[in-house]
Formats: sequence, structure tokens, C-alpha cells
Amino acid sequence: MSSLPGLAPVRPARPGAGGRAAARRRWLRTLLRRAVARRSPLRRLDWILLAAVLALSVIGTLLVWSATQSALQNDVSARSYLMKQVLNIVLGLIFMIAVSALDQRQIRLYAPVLYAVSCLGLLVVLTPLGSIVNGAHSWISLPGGFQVEPSEFAKLAMILLVAAILSELRSGEVRPRPRVAGLAVGCAAVPIAAVLAEPDLGAVILMTAVLIGLIGLSGIRLRWLAALLAGGTLAVVAVIQLHLLKSYQVSRLTSFLHPAADLRGTGYSADQAKIAIGSGGVFGQGLFHGQLIAGNFVPEQRTDFIFAVAGEELGLAGALVIICLLAVVLLRALRIAARAQDQFGMLVAAGIAIWLAVQAFVNIGMTVGVMPVTGLPLPFVSYGGSAMFADMIAIGVLQAVHRRRTVFG
Repeated sequence: MSSLPGLAPVRPARPGAGGRAAARRRWLRTLLRRAVARRSPLRRLDWILLAAVLALSVIGTLLVWSATQSALQNDVSARSYLMKQVLNIVLGLIFMIAVSALDQRQIRLYAPVLYAVSCLGLLVVLTPLGSIVNGAHSWISLPGGFQVEPSEFAKLAMILLVAAILSELRSGEVRPRPRVAGLAVGCAAVPIAAVLAEPDLGAVILMTAVLIGLIGLSGIRLRWLAALLAGGTLAVVAVIQLHLLKSYQVSRLTSFLHPAADLRGTGYSADQAKIAIGSGGVFGQGLFHGQLIAGNFVPEQRTDFIFAVAGEELGLAGALVIICLLAVVLLRALRIAARAQDQFGMLVAAGIAIWLAVQAFVNIGMTVGVMPVTGLPLPFVSYGGSAMFADMIAIGVLQAVHRRRTVFG
């Protein structure tokens, strides 16, 4: 840079603190304008669905924290339950955002891959690499104390693949042919059989209900749907007659039919859960103040029986809030299904709605004594990584179906 003789060269002034702050403000304004722009992906999300999921996750975190307070008094490392649950939610939200950014056609393309990976995981748990928890050989242990339950991801994989098969219609067809429906049943039978071998009776019941619902919604003729229901009934009878159920599963079913027969054994969990809910009254004993929860009288109170924690500490009012939030999630999923652009999107959204509805009903039902104890967690509320990840990914799929409708609708 040239300068006059005897004078120092002139250099451009660097922006001071005020200039950098102004640049940051301009960058933030530009980012905000892009976020709220008409074609922004954020504007095409179902924010009501997302808000209900976040509310359930926050309530679940508080309930898990309360359910593990008694452990904190005896073992300081038990605080890891709270930290792991927060980490599960954060990672689940990341998975949800990533999946919601995909195009629905990409999700359909990846369905066979997810199905193959989930089936492989279900086979791995049956090998020595699998771990046994509560009598079920359904976990894969990872370093750092983490565990993966492939059956949680198999639910979503089955929904995606069955929806893809049933939505393959020829020109002029309005409903799938019986051969196509048979192919869907055959593909779904593989993960269902693998889960039954673990054995995880709750997941088998759930996956079977989702399969029947998807086939019914696909528009197949009623006589074929009736044949499917008859075949499912015969399969249940065969499982019972051939004594394929484990002894503890038979005990759970027996205790459900006769709840007062063995209150010190198999009926203990359900009985204590009902007592906890009843002691909560209308407004509960207060968060972190549940006496039965503090005394660990309710088994598996951070997972299977998390609703008992809500009943005792938050009362009927808090329990109704959780049920209403779950209802919002289900209604938004059904709305997305009803407004989907194609058969695949409709079946996927409806299948996820059936999955979450059945799982929530069974979990709450076993807590209040109207359903057998099956080990199904309460969606978005119970402690656990695999269930939270699978639930959040399912919400991401719903958002992807919703975005396609808002783009092309």
C-alpha cells in the first residue's frame, strides 16, 4: 500500500466491538427471517404434536427423577438415571429432527434397510451377545452401561415395510390384492416370531394389533380381514396349548384374571400400583413426596409402572394431564394420516397412531388393573433409551409425512 513520504501507511480500520455486535445482530435477523419464511421447513412442522411430545418428555423426566430418589439416598451414582434420561431425550430429539428433514419417498426407500437391520438385531439378542432382563432375552449390552432393545425399533420397521408393501397398487386398483396382503403378513411374521422367541409377549401383542390395523386400513376385502383375524386367534390358541409361554408369563396372565389370588407373588406389582394411584387422591401427595414411591413399594416404578408415580404424586389431575397429552399426540397422528397425500403416508401415520395408542392403553391399563402386566413402557414418559429413541423417530416420520402434505397440498 502506497503512502506519502514521511507518513505511515494507512490501514483499513478493523471493526470494533460495536461493529461485531451489529454483524451478529444482522446474522441473527437473517437467520430468523429464513426460519419464518414461507418455505422454511420449520413452518411446515406440526408444532402442536411437537409441543405435546416435549411436555410428556419433561413430565416423564420429573417422574423418573422422583422414582429414583430413594436410590439416591443409598447410592450417589443412582443420579445417573436422571442424567441418562435427559441424554435419551436430547438424542431422541436429534433423531426426530434428522428424520423429519427427510423426504417421505426417502423414508419409503430406506424401509427395507431398517427392516433388515432390526431383524438382524432381533437375532443377535438370541445369541450369547444378548442379555436377559426380567426373564426376557431381548437386550444387547453396550459399553458404558448402555443397552439396546431391538424390538422397540422393530415396531417402526414393521410399520414402514408393511405400509410400503400394501401401498404398491397396480394401475386401476383401489385395494391391495390378497397375495400382496399375504406378503405383508409374511414379512411381519419374521420380527413377530423373533420377538416371541425372546420372549416378549407385550411386544408381540402390540405388533400383531398394528399389523391387523394396517391391513384393515389398506382397504382389503372384509372376508380376507376376517380370515386374518381367525388365523391370529388360532395362533394364540396354539401358543397356549403348546405351552410356548414361559412360566412367569402364564403367572402374569393368571394374576390378571384373578388379581387377589397371589398378592405376595405375581399379583404384587399390580396391587401396589393400584394402592399408589388410590393414595394420590385428586391432586396427589406432591412431586417427590409419594410415600409408596419413596419406599420402593412399586416394582419397576421408573419404567413399566411410571404411571403409578404420576397417580400418587400428581393425583388424578396429573394423570389426566398425561392422558390428555397422549390423546393430543394420537389425534395429531390421525390428522396427519387423514390428510396424507398417498396410501403410504396414510398407512405409516395410522400405524404409528395404532402403535402409540395400544401401548399407552396397555401400560396404563396394567397399572390400574384392567390389563395384564406385559412390560410395555408408557410412550415418552417411561425411563429407557431404546423406547425413547424409537418413539422420537416415529414422531420424525409423522413430521415428514406432514411436511409432504404441506409442500404438495
